[in-house]
Amino acid sequence: MTTPIAEAASAAPEHAADAAPTSVRWRIFAVIFVLVMMNLLDRISLSIAMPTIGKEFMLQPAMQGLILSSFFWAYAALQIPGGWLIDRFGPRRILTGSTLLWGLSQTIAGCATGAVSLLATRFALGAAEAPLFPSGAKLNALWLAPGERSRGAVLVDAGGLFGAALGGMAISWLIVSFHSWRTAFVIAGLVTTAMSWLAWRQVRDDPARHPSVNQAEIAHIRQASAVSTANGQGDTAAVPMRVRSWFGLTVGRASWAMVNFGLLTWGPSYLAHARGFDLKQLGMATFFIFIAGALGCLASGFGADALIQRGWPRARVLKSILTFSGLCIFAVFMLLPHVADSVEAVILLSAAAFVVSFGSLYWSMPAILADRSRVGIVGSIMNFAGSLGGMLIPIIVGLILQYVGTYDTVLQFLAGCGVVYMLCTQLIDLKHANG
Repeated sequence: MTTPIAEAASAAPEHAADAAPTSVRWRIFAVIFVLVMMNLLDRISLSIAMPTIGKEFMLQPAMQGLILSSFFWAYAALQIPGGWLIDRFGPRRILTGSTLLWGLSQTIAGCATGAVSLLATRFALGAAEAPLFPSGAKLNALWLAPGERSRGAVLVDAGGLFGAALGGMAISWLIVSFHSWRTAFVIAGLVTTAMSWLAWRQVRDDPARHPSVNQAEIAHIRQASAVSTANGQGDTAAVPMRVRSWFGLTVGRASWAMVNFGLLTWGPSYLAHARGFDLKQLGMATFFIFIAGALGCLASGFGADALIQRGWPRARVLKSILTFSGLCIFAVFMLLPHVADSVEAVILLSAAAFVVSFGSLYWSMPAILADRSRVGIVGSIMNFAGSLGGMLIPIIVGLILQYVGTYDTVLQFLAGCGVVYMLCTQLIDLKHANG
């Protein structure tokens, strides 16, 4: 039985073999990059606006944390169902529908009248955004040759960090320019809604069905996959994961997510309340912090591949980079309460974002720990654990602030999460790594 890709490649004219492959696959990942940027812009908008919204709605810190965490309730719950829908109906349909729905949720959030309606729109945003990253993973497998998939994964993750960086500036500018967080939310939501058309127009579930792809690019994808399988890098015999590895993977990811999303959801409020930043300063500081995170993401991915290509064992490379990440997280958050200068504080937070983003390498582990037929479910379980961490951290921080009353305790808690993340990484058995 021949596949659509194989049929398309065999039907190519002889001169097509001499043609340079088109780069449609990278165009698709450029679209995913932009969608992920908008995803994080919409996600971070509430964090940027929360100091203003909190005053308008008279919200206590614990309630603010509850609202910020409500995104993750739906996001976590729909991770595995979202992956099933993508496998069942294809990433093109699910990605387009997801973008449309989360854009509408963001737009409606601008009409919130209090804590309950704001929480409801935040919950809807989390539900709608849940399939985005699994869609990127599916398109990675469908469109990229094995030797290109690390770059594809890193680009998707980096898109989120660039979105957080640019989104912080954009939302701050919109709030200041229109003197309204509501207008800022509506504009961001409408832009996202329009992006759903781009997703439908550019993305295809099958490379052979894209109107702009040529036969050379189809052959490139097919032949590279065939070579990878022949070299033993394709499907392998399943090696059951040990309980220790499951514990390390899930608890390590959840601990990392607490640091990552703690910085994302409460970082702006920390700068506003503990450091006295106004909206303009907040937007600029957020930009530098998350640009540093994006650079850290790219540096870890490309750096790891470079070391592995030079012959370093994959397990040693990954664990060394992640251990360094955890140690730096601990050091930065323990040092931060003792830094009085606000500029130095932003520099330290930028350094934290840089090393926290090394945790994007966790996305390479499902392919190492499971055979190809189980990579999706292992990745979904890992991301579910991360989503639980993201769901809990806004509530935990809100409770700390309400009952302890100081950000110093929050920073110490995040430092502890960095230690747990580092230690759990050591428990993951990567000795069966492919390549």
